[in-house]
Amino acid sequence: RVLQEMINGEVITMGWKSPAVHQALDLCLSCKGCARDCPTGIDMASYKSQVIDHTYKGKIRPRSHYTLGWLPRWGRMITRNRALSAMINTTMATPGLRRVVRWTAGVDQRRALPRFATRAARDRVAVPAGGGRRVVLWVDSFSDCFTGEGVEAAVALLIQAGYAPEFLERNACCGLTWISTGQRDGARRQLENALDVLHPHVAAGTPVVGLEPSCLAVWRSDAAELLPEDPRVADLATGVLTMAELLSRTEGWQPPDLSGVELVAQPHCHHASVIGWQADADLLAASGATVTTVGGCCGLAGNFGAEKGHYDVSVLVAQHDLLPAVEARPDAVVLADGFSCRTQLAELAGRRAVTLAELLTR
Repeated sequence: RVLQEMINGEVITMGWKSPAVHQALDLCLSCKGCARDCPTGIDMASYKSQVIDHTYKGKIRPRSHYTLGWLPRWGRMITRNRALSAMINTTMATPGLRRVVRWTAGVDQRRALPRFATRAARDRVAVPAGGGRRVVLWVDSFSDCFTGEGVEAAVALLIQAGYAPEFLERNACCGLTWISTGQRDGARRQLENALDVLHPHVAAGTPVVGLEPSCLAVWRSDAAELLPEDPRVADLATGVLTMAELLSRTEGWQPPDLSGVELVAQPHCHHASVIGWQADADLLAASGATVTTVGGCCGLAGNFGAEKGHYDVSVLVAQHDLLPAVEARPDAVVLADGFSCRTQLAELAGRRAVTLAELLTR
């Protein structure tokens, strides 16, 4: 209703810069569920991004926009230097200094701070040379700079499936954190760079596999909106695949027998809303595992649940579906490909979730 009034311009006269519109969208999780579930198909996450962009265009932004919004940039810089990453991790683990870091970053004081990897995963994980079908593994900023376990497992799984995986020669950030914090010009620059890196592989017919669902979803949603004149976006929308999508198209590959394994699966919101969960659901069914699929958001939702003022809502969302599901199944393996989902589970439930690649190579 607020957006309708903004468009009509009678009750709300300041358009995109209206404080009322900004306030109305503040608690939007940007889960994109409305684009899938609402009959009108309106993408409220996109509207929120545009409202934030207009609100702060040419102005000083909230601190979290420069920290969480630029997190891939900081992650690449920090993980290049072991001494620097060790120093920052120590600082974030020291009680008094940790409080200062949270305040400076615009992060709620109750929120845990993730540890940076001492080395980027692409520099640490070895990819053995060998025969097989060529596949490019697109390691996103979160997998590269924070959690390398999924990268190791992905390499091992691709080799088991008969592929010869290789990493990208340069960084290719999708700009997601810029999009969610309404820094759309910055997002366009990130996307253009990523297109330059990724598109030659797709154009050559080489499959590209991503690890982070929210990053893959950018190519199938936000990228076309931000770069409507670039035909390469459509190529990446179909040429960059999830692990389940690739494996489902791999002739002769079968999942391992997971009979007797109980799973709680938490699809990332953008995976469910934009990409679709069916390929993953079919793969898990073929494995023989007993699967409980959580239908709701984890609540962290990228930068949302970390920002000051959103923590309570973030926890309440997790308590609606996700936490009851894992608490009712203490012995189940928890599956979550999304970095936000795994982070929320570790912090609120004390459970370590695994990626699909980790599950299939365990």
